[in-house]
Formats: sequence, C-alpha cells, structure tokens
Amino acid sequence: MKRHILIVEDEKHLADGLAHNLQFEGYATTIANDGEEGLRLATSIQFDLILLDIMMPKLDGIEVCRRIRATGSRVPILFLTAKSSDADRLLGLKVGADDYIPKPFLLEELILRIQGIFRRQDWYRDTPENNEIVRFGGNEVNFRTFEAHAKGRTIQLTEKECMLMKLLVERQNQVVSRPEILERVWGYRFSTSSRTIDNFIVRLRRYFEPDPRHPIYIHSVRGVGYRFTPEPKE
Repeated sequence: MKRHILIVEDEKHLADGLAHNLQFEGYATTIANDGEEGLRLATSIQFDLILLDIMMPKLDGIEVCRRIRATGSRVPILFLTAKSSDADRLLGLKVGADDYIPKPFLLEELILRIQGIFRRQDWYRDTPENNEIVRFGGNEVNFRTFEAHAKGRTIQLTEKECMLMKLLVERQNQVVSRPEILERVWGYRFSTSSRTIDNFIVRLRRYFEPDPRHPIYIHSVRGVGYRFTPEPKE
C-alpha cells in the first residue's frame, strides 16, 4: 500500500509541484491550501506523513502542529518554511515536528528527509515483542504503548522520548554519541540541535531517576554523549 502524504501549503504552484513529484516517487498525496483545511484533514484521515508550511492563512503551521499533537496523533510532521533561524527550528521541534526544511529547498533533499523519517519510524516499530517493555530500578517503559510507570505514577511519553530511550536501551552500557542520537532520533546533524537532546535527557531523568541531579541510569559522558546503565554499580 502506498504511503499517504498530506501537503498543507498555501502556495498553489508549490503544492501542486510537490504532489506531482511525490506521486512520481510512489507516494499518494492530498493537498490542503490553508491551516484550517489542513487541520480538518489531518484529524479525519490517517496519513503517513504531513508536509506543513508554517506561514499560512487562517491557521499557521505551528498552531496546526500543536493541535494535531494535542489529539494524541503521532503522525510524522515535516515543516516547510521560509523561516530558518535556530529559534524557529527549535520551536518547530518543541511543538512536535519531526523535521524541518527551509525554503527554498532542493526536491532531492526533501525526498531524502521524507525517506529518513520513514526509516526512523520503521526502526522504532520493528521492536521485537520480547523487547517491547524494559524494566530497570522499579521503572517500566512500554515502547509499544508509549507508557511508562515510574515513582508510583503512569507517564504518557512522547514519540521522541520513546525513540531516545529505545536507542539508549539498545546500546545499554555503551556510550551513544550526540551525532548518532541526532541522526537516529531526529535526523539532524547540526550542532545547535544538541540542545534539544539535553532537554530530552533532562525529561527522562525527571521521570526515572531517584535524584535527577545525580543520575544513576542515564549518564552524561562529557564531550561525547550519553550512556544508559540499567543496573548501576553500588
């Protein structure tokens, strides 16, 4: 079955061109020409990916993304935008985008970004049944349901939190470098996004560490990356 991509873009020629080229690459496409229509379609039809412009009439892309995520949807979202500053990029990631490409862009790069998103998604979904749940120190993470149990409460994790935790668990007792984390979880390699990793590590420590200021499970390896230790040494 073809993967179905929603294109939310108010520039008609760009939207039509994207649809044509994506169909040539083997994807099915649907176009929305403003934010309200994009939100309606995104919340009524199950798409495999959403290409979402930020600067649009009626409802901007940031708000569309925020509202989609508020429904609990984890559909991959790739922002298309004329804004390209680090602050804008990080805001897009913060509200739940999976990737971000500034205009103007090369079609080949966009295709590679889309393929990268699907590749990361497939990697996450291919978790063997016997590895769907990881337990350590009284904590439990279910990678299939995105739920965690820690400190006597249930936590609904985001997809990115689960993907980061899954990568650390797969490489437990080994150091996972920042570039590898950026590439495997976010698909980025630019250094400014390393702050995003730090923010996510802080969240995971708040969930699972007895004392987040003195972690015993999720360790920082200065200048390199992070290491997950499920059975810390006394």
